[in-house]
Amino acid sequence: METRYFPGDALTAFGTTALTAAGLEHDAADLTSRSLVWSDLRGTHSHGLLRLPLYVTALRSGGINPRPVLRWTRESGATAVLDADGALGQVAMNAAVERVSRLARENGVGVVSVQNSTHYGAGIHWTHQLADAGFAALVTSTTGPTVTPHGGTETVLGTNPFTATAPSADETHLTADMATSAGAYGKVVAARNENRQIPTGWAVDAEGQPTTDPEAALGGALLPFGAAKGSALSVLIEALSASLTTAAFAHQTQDIWVEESSRMNTGHLVIALDTGAFTGRTHTESRVRHLQERVRSSSRTGTRVYAPGDIEHETARRAGEDVTLAASTVELLDALAEDLGLSPLSTCV
Repeated sequence: METRYFPGDALTAFGTTALTAAGLEHDAADLTSRSLVWSDLRGTHSHGLLRLPLYVTALRSGGINPRPVLRWTRESGATAVLDADGALGQVAMNAAVERVSRLARENGVGVVSVQNSTHYGAGIHWTHQLADAGFAALVTSTTGPTVTPHGGTETVLGTNPFTATAPSADETHLTADMATSAGAYGKVVAARNENRQIPTGWAVDAEGQPTTDPEAALGGALLPFGAAKGSALSVLIEALSASLTTAAFAHQTQDIWVEESSRMNTGHLVIALDTGAFTGRTHTESRVRHLQERVRSSSRTGTRVYAPGDIEHETARRAGEDVTLAASTVELLDALAEDLGLSPLSTCV
């Protein structure tokens, strides 16, 4: 796969300019752009600038509200509900993380549910912020209808991401960040853009037959990971992410990947545990680091074993300030720049 390198700051500025041109206020545009570039820096390109043209199109078409009025519709004890008014998920999650941090610090635990939101990028971007402050964190979300339950063929579920982070005294936190589909939707889109196949077991076509053709997969359905077990987890995430608010289930929505003007009413759930309210932050972070090190040292064959989150952290460390983008993504971003009357991405080199 042909790739190109760009300075991270230049990419962030490009994304901010594009989102501002699409109607976002500067601070919201900068916040969103930074989250996308952060994902690219860590090698999670399915949640990086690949998404920028979609965000811009949805902002211009009405699927995402560029000037939302966020409202806290309920707060009780350690819980709160946020209505995001169709905002970009990054804007909604930034507010949710701020509120859940306060609730957790006051009560030992904080829980925030979000309705009327959209895609928030990579979940790890938000849980790492909470972990940096000493919280253990879980984040879940609904998405558009892209996944069929185990044994089915209809797109009833979303990719329903699940992210959990335990804060560590190590230089990286212990994190599981994953779609509950066998492959992330963005990875299927990236495979289509790069004219390559997807792995066997990721999807079925419109007739319910297994396929490795990403175009056929996008016209059919993605499969849950882990067969019945992954499907069960996905269904529960769908329930928890939507039923604690008035958010829509995936099967009640049309994805903005399909119709850019669709208001998806995405639901999120954010949970933060203040480690200081248990055995103390220092104790928790030390214990988590011990577990990470034990996992890494578990091979007797010389094979390297990674603790969850290690690979992405190492990718970012090796990259330094430079971000790698697939040539197909650069082409998409250059086309976006031309459409918005901006300088092409190549000027960022």
